[in-house]
Amino acid sequence: MSWPVQEAKARFSELLDTCQSDGPQVVTRHGRELAVLVAASEWRRLSTASRRTLKQLLLSDEARGDIPIPARGKLKWRAPPNLS
Repeated sequence: MSWPVQEAKARFSELLDTCQSDGPQVVTRHGRELAVLVAASEWRRLSTASRRTLKQLLLSDEARGDIPIPARGKLKWRAPPNLS
């Protein structure tokens, strides 16, 4: 079900009850989806399901970050500064 923000504010207790009994509720502003209200138990379930363990992260094939690695031979070597 979709609730305009003014109606959601005016009937917040009913919004909470509907969320508990019927599932997630969408709050809209000017006809555009703004937020979704879900029961705390559902939020915990979704949050736990989306977390990956360190082992899963390390064993995955996914990139872990953007680390620019230059092609071999493209950088010029510079001698270290003379510190004497």
